[in-house]
Amino acid sequence: MSEKPGAGSSLPAAAAGFTAPPQAPVQSSRAILLALLPLALLAALLFVIVRSGPLDSIRGGNVPPVERLTFQRVVLEPAGIAVTLLNDGPDPVTIAQVQVDDAFWTFAADKGTELGHLGRTTLRIPYPWVEGEAHLVRVLTSTGTPFEREIPVAVATPTVSARFLGVFTLIGFYVGVLPVAIGLLWLPYLARLSAKGMDFLLSLTIGLLVFLMIDGATEGFGASSALPESFQGPVLFVLAAAGSFLLLESVTSWLRRRRGERAGWVLALLIAVGIGLHNFGEGLAIGSAFALGEAALGTLLVVGFTLHNTTEGLAIVAPLARERQQVSIASLVKLGLIGGVPTIAGAWIGGFVYSPVWSVVFLAVGVGAIAQVVGQIARQVARGEGTTAGRFASGPVLAGLAAGFAVMYVTGMLVG
Repeated sequence: MSEKPGAGSSLPAAAAGFTAPPQAPVQSSRAILLALLPLALLAALLFVIVRSGPLDSIRGGNVPPVERLTFQRVVLEPAGIAVTLLNDGPDPVTIAQVQVDDAFWTFAADKGTELGHLGRTTLRIPYPWVEGEAHLVRVLTSTGTPFEREIPVAVATPTVSARFLGVFTLIGFYVGVLPVAIGLLWLPYLARLSAKGMDFLLSLTIGLLVFLMIDGATEGFGASSALPESFQGPVLFVLAAAGSFLLLESVTSWLRRRRGERAGWVLALLIAVGIGLHNFGEGLAIGSAFALGEAALGTLLVVGFTLHNTTEGLAIVAPLARERQQVSIASLVKLGLIGGVPTIAGAWIGGFVYSPVWSVVFLAVGVGAIAQVVGQIARQVARGEGTTAGRFASGPVLAGLAAGFAVMYVTGMLVG
């Protein structure tokens, strides 16, 4: 006799038409609450600290505030001087007076004269500046603390116009696009080199890129040290460089998996990207120097940039020559544009919308990209016969490294 399912049935609940209540949503909600609880307690603690001000009772009323005003930008306009200030200190700062060349001048502040932490305002000073001369702008706070910014050579700040766009485009074309394109023309000759010649060429490329990396790092740390302390410039630079390095590592793996891209082409493309990012930072420096009235880009300086950057085209085609790959003219044009055109874009951005923070970020991105490319080329050099240490200690490799450093150093003297 078969037993029918009923109250005393031993069959599973699912077999009897019942389903267990879902537990996942309840557990998920409980996990979210547990994650939010420490955040809520932290917010409450911060609220109590801000409202009670425990340090105010220690400081008392006789301790002067910590004042750190930084000049973000100085714009020379036909009607006078516009100065953008940032309060980098923890305490509020009140701007009381403005001096230009030791004379007090009236001014207007677009966001008021009292600035909280990271508060920003632009002062417009109707001062009749003289083109080509040096001027000193001094801002005095309510406590009498002075903050100064020197204008070495007074030049009208560029504004977006067809004239300045054309000037910056021409400069970027001269110092970025054309030199890289000329360097690419070495490919037919390089493809005829022997194995030792290729070792020399790749190590020469490493020397060129390491010089660019050191140069970019020096500029980047210099720019980061000039940032307001609240932005933690050196930390920002290191993190941006590391992020660029890791991102390019991922892109490299993807390119090598994609349709079986050849190693030589992938490496040439990566070198072009790294050099392009470096040249973007170079363009930023050129444009911002014009915007800040700190540059007089003469013929000798343009010649120096041209010689300096021609070697970058040589670095791009070196992996293609080693792999003996057939490269179309269109492909070479693409590599040249990737390496050179960012100079123009950097000059535009640096001249018209200069930002110290973004300058540091872009310099760091260029340094990280070049570091990744140097690692890729070093792996290629190490793939030859013999141990890795022996390969890098060989005559052609050492000679190439020395030649790369020497070429960049000599041509860099014309730029610096």
